[in-house]
Amino acid sequence: MAAKISQSVGVNSTLRRAIHLVKVPIIISFIVTPVRFFLELAGLPENVIFILGLLWLSIGFSVYWGFKLSTEKQAYWILLLALVIFSPISRFAVSLLWWIDTQLEIGTHYGAYFSNFQQAVLNQVGYGSLVQIIPGFLLGSITLVVLKSRRSVKK
Repeated sequence: MAAKISQSVGVNSTLRRAIHLVKVPIIISFIVTPVRFFLELAGLPENVIFILGLLWLSIGFSVYWGFKLSTEKQAYWILLLALVIFSPISRFAVSLLWWIDTQLEIGTHYGAYFSNFQQAVLNQVGYGSLVQIIPGFLLGSITLVVLKSRRSVKK
């Protein structure tokens, strides 16, 4: 019984830690996505505004989280959980912009590719999340490995 309680407390603290990590990045993603949309509307070329994508944001936060988590016992699990929480939530704004783009017939890249809102959500939130989670977890994990190995060499 005590082991089960201890295990559940560990899961709760891991989840709490991951939620704590993603709060600010989610807010930032909800700012970055419309900014990119409006920059496209303003006529800036895609290759200029490409750097404002959610993939780059998730990779940057993953490396940052690697630094923040490098001394924690459950670092890899917290990193993965943070990405699993952050990615679909951040991608939902893209689905919403797809809907706005198609309803108003604006013609940005947000309105391309999908026939209906369900397809846009499935692809943006589902597939798009994987596009963020996989490289984000790889780079965050590499950051953790490097920092942990440097720490063990110093001892």
